[in-house]
Amino acid sequence: MPITRRTLLAGTALTMTTPLGEMALAQTSSSSTSGSQASSQAPGFYRYMVSDVEVTAVNDGFAKRPLEGFIRNAELSQVQEAVRAAFLPIDALPITFTGLVLRKGNQLTVIDTGNGDLGGPTSGNWMTNFRAAGFDPAQVTTVVISHFHGDHINGLRLKDGTAVFPKAEIMAPAPEWDFWMDDGRMNQAPEGMKSAFQNVRRVFGPVAGDVKRYAWDKEIVPGLTSVAAPGHTPGHTAYILSSGGGKLMIMSDVTNHPALFVSNPDWAAVFDMDADQARQTRHRMLDMAASERAQVAFYHAPFPATGHIAKEGGKFRFVPVQWSPTI
Repeated sequence: MPITRRTLLAGTALTMTTPLGEMALAQTSSSSTSGSQASSQAPGFYRYMVSDVEVTAVNDGFAKRPLEGFIRNAELSQVQEAVRAAFLPIDALPITFTGLVLRKGNQLTVIDTGNGDLGGPTSGNWMTNFRAAGFDPAQVTTVVISHFHGDHINGLRLKDGTAVFPKAEIMAPAPEWDFWMDDGRMNQAPEGMKSAFQNVRRVFGPVAGDVKRYAWDKEIVPGLTSVAAPGHTPGHTAYILSSGGGKLMIMSDVTNHPALFVSNPDWAAVFDMDADQARQTRHRMLDMAASERAQVAFYHAPFPATGHIAKEGGKFRFVPVQWSPTI
């Protein structure tokens, strides 16, 4: 994929300390705040079942993204009207980060790892919530990465270089790997994008020979099939989790906040490296979810970031699940 003005726009927000404009989020962790516990919420995890697979949504917090300049092909007034209709702030959008943990038998699979200890003041709480849900990183058998933006990969490795999941097999999309690990592309990248390439090497470099690269349309762990979803990044990947009669479409970053991009799938976020391709992917995936009445999970939807897609008169709408105290 050539580096163009689009990739530059997407890459200017990618830095190691602020791991991407879209990822500067998450709850304030107890290790990074001096405030009282009274200012914090309960741990951010939520469990549900897909047949016999236990799914745990693990929240990493949130970040505020100014609305101005966020949508490339819509007027600011249109974007403000969309967030106003969703009862959201009209100056800055709170964007959440939610990864998934799949448990079946002795297999514990993590899908995307959050901001890690590079998160901002309201992000980087994924591990706190992961442990609160009763998990131990040493128990994780597989980590599946959807794409290489920092808010999805930085939780793999601490700032000091320590691997977070010491026993896990790390799996990454082959097209994504081929793009970001290409030295030629990194050397030719605009200055604003070089830090993104460098961060990918920081995370994956020490284990590059051990990372298993997977193709699209393959069952990568039992019951989990990779789905081509390029556009947001060259190798951006979604998944279908199937078990018994249950199905969950794991959308990754097919949309950013559903209030904007499910309702307006033609809008182009500044983070989408190929806006036209991302738009085609979004329509395809949303239409599939609506026609199959499948449950969906998004990385950037309001927690617990799962629900369904309704299609009415050619328009899509995100319908969150009803929260349940039992699984």
